[in-house]
Amino acid sequence: MTFKFLKRNRSIILYGASLAILLLIMKWLEWRIVVLDNAFELYAGAVAVLFTGLGIWLANKLTSPKTNTVIIEKEVFVKRDNFVLNETEIIRLGLSKRELEVLHLMADGLSNQQIAERLFVSLNTIKTHSSRIFEKLEVKRRTQAIETARKRNIIP
Repeated sequence: MTFKFLKRNRSIILYGASLAILLLIMKWLEWRIVVLDNAFELYAGAVAVLFTGLGIWLANKLTSPKTNTVIIEKEVFVKRDNFVLNETEIIRLGLSKRELEVLHLMADGLSNQQIAERLFVSLNTIKTHSSRIFEKLEVKRRTQAIETARKRNIIP
C-alpha cells in the first residue's frame, strides 16, 4: 500500500524534498552571511541580554524583603476572680486615679476616642494620660502597658 503511494506521488515527493534541501542551503548561507557581517552586533546584543538578565536577578535579590520567622513564647494572663489590687505598686509608680481609670479602659479594648467620650474629656487629655502611663510603666505600646500592669496586679 505505501509502495503504491510512493510510486504514484514520486514526482511530488522528489519536488518537495528538493525544495526543502534548497531552502535549507539558502538559510544556512543566509545565517553565515549574517553572522560574518554582523558578528559584533550579535555579540554586543548577547552581552546586553546577559547583563539585563543579571541586573533583573540582582535587583530582585536586593529588594526582596528578608523575612525571618521568630517564635516568641509568652506567658498568657487570664483574668482571675480573686484579683487583689497591688496598691503599693500603684503608689511606687505614682499612678493617679485618672491614669488608673484610663489604664482599665485600655485593657477593656477601647480606643483613645472612646475613652475620651466615656470620661467626658478631650482626646488630647487621653493622649497625655496614655503617654504618662507609658513613661511610668516604662513601655512603648498599649499592649505592653496592659501586660505590665497585669503582671504587677494593677489591673485585673
